[in-house]
Amino acid sequence: MVYPDYFGRIDVLVNNAGIGYFGAIEESDEQEVRKMFEINFFGLDRLTREVLPILRKQKSGFIVNFSSIGGLMSFPSVGYYNATKFAVEGYSEALSKELADLGVKVLLVEPGPFRTDWAGRSANESNELIAGYENTSGATKGSLRGISGNEPGDPVRAAKAIIAVVEDKNPPLRLLLGAVAFNNAYVKLKELQTDFDTWKEVSLGADYPEN
Repeated sequence: MVYPDYFGRIDVLVNNAGIGYFGAIEESDEQEVRKMFEINFFGLDRLTREVLPILRKQKSGFIVNFSSIGGLMSFPSVGYYNATKFAVEGYSEALSKELADLGVKVLLVEPGPFRTDWAGRSANESNELIAGYENTSGATKGSLRGISGNEPGDPVRAAKAIIAVVEDKNPPLRLLLGAVAFNNAYVKLKELQTDFDTWKEVSLGADYPEN
């Protein structure tokens, strides 16, 4: 860990480490899943907790946590990866509220597919294949592996976008990156709205009757 006695202060922490893992839920290996949680979530948490006392004392700073469009909506074959990123989302949203009075800001970066080798050598996959998942988990895995190295997202443009947000006076909590992420996020919004509206009466009816 590099402490501020060397640089004088810490301005931005970027938690970017992450790996993928492909396999239907039923096919997935628990050790591989736990390894992914250690990297994608608990590693992020440990580094954040190491830096928080410094940022809190400064009353300034920025924490940039990499999530994914897979932290907003789930896809077959990456259910456990989705779970790690959903965890990052909930953690970061709570953290942003806890730090609101301390001058420290949090950004959730939610990329779609970028040319970072995420779907290539850095992503393991289940050794077990169970009949029945070919058209769901299997198809998604094949699609992700197939576009590896040819994803539409440009990492250089993504980095510039993140810097622009960090330097902005009114940064958002969430930053979608790439058309795939943006379009899928709106699909998720519509799905939520449909479910909420359709089941509104059932939802509201779950409280005790008003006196």
